[in-house]
Amino acid sequence: MLMLIKQGEVYSPNYKGKKDLLVAGGKIIAIEDAIDVTSLNINVQVINGEGSYIVPGFIDGHVHITGGGGEGGFHTRTPELMLSQATTAGVTTIVGVIGTDGTSRTMPDLIAKAKGLEEEGISCYVHTGSYQVPIKPLTGSIQSDLMLIDQIIGVGEVAIADHRSSQPTVDEISRIAAEARVGGMLAGKGGKVNVHVGDSYQTLSLLEEVISQTDIPITQFIPTHINRNATLFKAGVEYAKKGGFVDFTTSTVPSFLEEGEVKCSRALKLLLDEGVPLEQITFTSDAQGSLPAFDDQGRLIGLQIGDIKSLFGEVRDAVMSEEVPLEKALHVITKNPANALKLKGKGELAVGNDADIVILAKDFQIETVVANGQVMIENGEVKVKGTFE
Repeated sequence: MLMLIKQGEVYSPNYKGKKDLLVAGGKIIAIEDAIDVTSLNINVQVINGEGSYIVPGFIDGHVHITGGGGEGGFHTRTPELMLSQATTAGVTTIVGVIGTDGTSRTMPDLIAKAKGLEEEGISCYVHTGSYQVPIKPLTGSIQSDLMLIDQIIGVGEVAIADHRSSQPTVDEISRIAAEARVGGMLAGKGGKVNVHVGDSYQTLSLLEEVISQTDIPITQFIPTHINRNATLFKAGVEYAKKGGFVDFTTSTVPSFLEEGEVKCSRALKLLLDEGVPLEQITFTSDAQGSLPAFDDQGRLIGLQIGDIKSLFGEVRDAVMSEEVPLEKALHVITKNPANALKLKGKGELAVGNDADIVILAKDFQIETVVANGQVMIENGEVKVKGTFE
């Protein structure tokens, strides 16, 4: 079946004006001012985009798809992600990670969940590893994981500057990055190292030492949670000015913001004002991960859970509250992560790319979501549910 989306204002994420989009075989096959299909003797599903924004499906590059947490004991292990949680949030591509718990959350489990989400209709990749160093690759080496397992596109989330980390050294991080880099080259994948940065005073100093002491480029790393406090955010601004990627976590709770966490929408505005190139900035949700609060002695005093809906929520706030142009705000959850992670066919509305499409109302509410050419959400109604939803 063909699908024709008519006369929406297309953001690719760059603004293209009013266009028609034609979809077949899960791909975008035409984007034109007007497309006439009346002469075709086949069934065409027509979606009216008049008065709406047509944008790429969102990419969430940091999701605990098998659940996370556990910092407060076994009963605080968070639940796995369900399909409609992602699609109702406009997310059509996910990168799954393992966090604090690298024992009961395993790589086979992560890959199986990614395959399950793919069978249900969205695209899903994973990183090999967890907070802990040394990394425990599925095949015995990071390079082999990247080369031999389709779903594995990078390493992470490796923890630094955090009391829950393995306190890795410069040499350990250098070896991880080097193996990921070569594995990514040989496999034609991003091969990035996703780095969890905690709230320690060390901030990004470990990564900066690796970059200054080795031949590994700064772009080999994607440090995340850079907005978690003012000190880390300031370090992140300087890191980005040196050419590094910075990733901001959209899931939060009021107490974190009161304690100095920088709201993502505000963080985007501030970095752009500082002259940081837009393509170096991404948002991720940390969905299904735990949002623990610790006291000065490292004792757990509270626990919340990351929400995938926060991803576009912060983009919406960037446009509506911080006056960031829509096409710039969209980059951080579409084209930027696709380019950084080398996700082919993702992040941009272009002929030949995967038909991952979100239709937004003018008030920035998500109306319709198409993933790989299949309508998942239509006019706010879930059309495709996960197997056990």
